[in-house]
Amino acid sequence: MKILLTGVTGYIAKRLLPVLLQNGHQVVCCVRDKNRFDIIKYATENVSVIEADFLRRDSLQTIPDDIDIAFYLIHSMSTQKGDFESMEQVCANNFRERIQNTHARQVIYLSGIVNEKELSKHLSSRKNVESILSESAFALTTLKAGIIVGSGSASFEIIRDLVEKLPVMVTPRWLETKCQPIAIRNVIEFLVGVIGNADTYNKSYDIGGPDIVSYKQMLLRFAEIRGLKRRIFIIPVMTPKISSYWLYFVTATSFSLAKNLVNSMKVEVICSPNNLASMLGISQIDYDSSIRLAFGKIEQNQVVSSWKDAQTSDLLQKGISQFIEIPVNGCFKDVRTSEVKNSQTTLNKIWSIGGKTGWYYGNWLWKLRGFIDKLAGGVGMRRGRKNGIEIAAGDTLDFWRVIYANRDEKRLLLYAEMKLPGEAWLEFKIDEKNILTQTATFRPLGLPGRLYWYAALPVHGYIFNGIIRNLSSL
Repeated sequence: MKILLTGVTGYIAKRLLPVLLQNGHQVVCCVRDKNRFDIIKYATENVSVIEADFLRRDSLQTIPDDIDIAFYLIHSMSTQKGDFESMEQVCANNFRERIQNTHARQVIYLSGIVNEKELSKHLSSRKNVESILSESAFALTTLKAGIIVGSGSASFEIIRDLVEKLPVMVTPRWLETKCQPIAIRNVIEFLVGVIGNADTYNKSYDIGGPDIVSYKQMLLRFAEIRGLKRRIFIIPVMTPKISSYWLYFVTATSFSLAKNLVNSMKVEVICSPNNLASMLGISQIDYDSSIRLAFGKIEQNQVVSSWKDAQTSDLLQKGISQFIEIPVNGCFKDVRTSEVKNSQTTLNKIWSIGGKTGWYYGNWLWKLRGFIDKLAGGVGMRRGRKNGIEIAAGDTLDFWRVIYANRDEKRLLLYAEMKLPGEAWLEFKIDEKNILTQTATFRPLGLPGRLYWYAALPVHGYIFNGIIRNLSSL
């Protein structure tokens, strides 16, 4: 079948795409920015990529007419600016109008479990999108999931942050809310299982694992699996806003996402009974097993996707291609060069930079800068990186975003997503003479930007000199 896959740079679609290809489907990957999609790693003629922005109706003409199935995996909950509810409504309307004019006979939509009269903004928006998509000529199959557990998933990483960083937690009442977590493997199995299945047309199914637990139980069971002793005290005085700030400072989430998550966590997400799992022959994975499976992937350096890479930012809205050309006029530069003894060894170091590896020099200063960034409302250093040795355009790297990564060209270009009075790039490149050039570029915004650059010069000199020295040494 010819399948349109939307949200392909997001957490779910990155997991779904390889499975669709393994099953012999022809997949059209719909992305807003082609530079964020590494098509080279999919060595098959069955995958193609098109650019389309579902907020812009005219851009959807790139979608081919001869598709059979379409996956709607778009959401805007983590957007930093604008009203995600209205954005999701516009996207859904534009998607429906375009798909109705194709040959698609089924749309598969992944939504959230809705079983409360008073819904959070997130769940209310998800419900509204389902209503929009259902008013169409094509058949709609809706799968509704709650907490998704897997390596790199938002829920898993937030739980991991809380459990591994805090031996004692003073938490809000929403930790007593019940939910029904589901393993990412099961989510993918359900998504694949309903493809072209006429029995699921124009129907909606809640999908979850076999366990119904509270968020507190999820934290404690996670700690038990990791061999950690943790104590949790629930108090009634933490407001949603305080809870959001608590999540923001302790975990790697943005404040906007933390706020939406907190509002969603106040609502029970338990599956309504259905026979979909038995119909598709899916064995549901329990919560403890899903945690162990996730850590198995992490330990093997096989994390396929991370929710952090999909976080919406101004940079991603504009498209990373606009940041590949580093400006020259009106910029400050710190350029350092060094001859390397073994280019492959140095390249491997560059490709492993950040995250658990660190920055090869002055790591405590990098952490301090990340802490200051968090206080200022920025992303800080806690996003890390999803894979310790592989990197691609669009990936997050602590408080940087990968703009360009090409091992053959021996070049890595990063763009700063920290709070700055200007814009900053950091580039590493090894030429044919085995000369490593490390360039930090800063384009200041007015007088504050210039003052920032001069004030940071001593620190930059200390750090950048140490980094290139350690990168070029064996």
